[in-house]
Amino acid sequence: MRIGQGFDVHRLEEGHKVILCGIEIPHEKGLVGWSDADCAVHALMDALLGACGLPDIGHLFPPGDERYRGVSSLTLLEYVMRRVNAGGYRICNCDITIMAERPKISPYIDEMKKKLAPILELRSDAIGIKATTTEKLGFCGREEGIAASAVVLLTEV
Repeated sequence: MRIGQGFDVHRLEEGHKVILCGIEIPHEKGLVGWSDADCAVHALMDALLGACGLPDIGHLFPPGDERYRGVSSLTLLEYVMRRVNAGGYRICNCDITIMAERPKISPYIDEMKKKLAPILELRSDAIGIKATTTEKLGFCGREEGIAASAVVLLTEV
């Protein structure tokens, strides 16, 4: 078995969308990034890649590479899963924590799980997604950005 851990952060600014785990969440500000800035999926991908001993998403999908401008992070996750499977692994479960004061994430968690489940080839109950605030502390607390961490467990096929 292999364990991987990932972490990602994106800044919030007007004129962008908040997309987390592939779901657009209404908010007056959005996440800024080269792709769709889905920090939850980015953390998940880094956890998967780390568990396999592969380079992180910055190496695989470098910012500034026009092929990835505005791309859905779910498309990138599909690629990462092909790499995981090609390495002889399958995912047992994952757990994602999203840190934001606003927008409220919890109403969207079931939809997020349904979006990730087919890509990860998991049942929804093998996908943990939690939302928390930082009690108004730090950049998340000041609503300057959203952060996410993820942990995965892989097994050899």
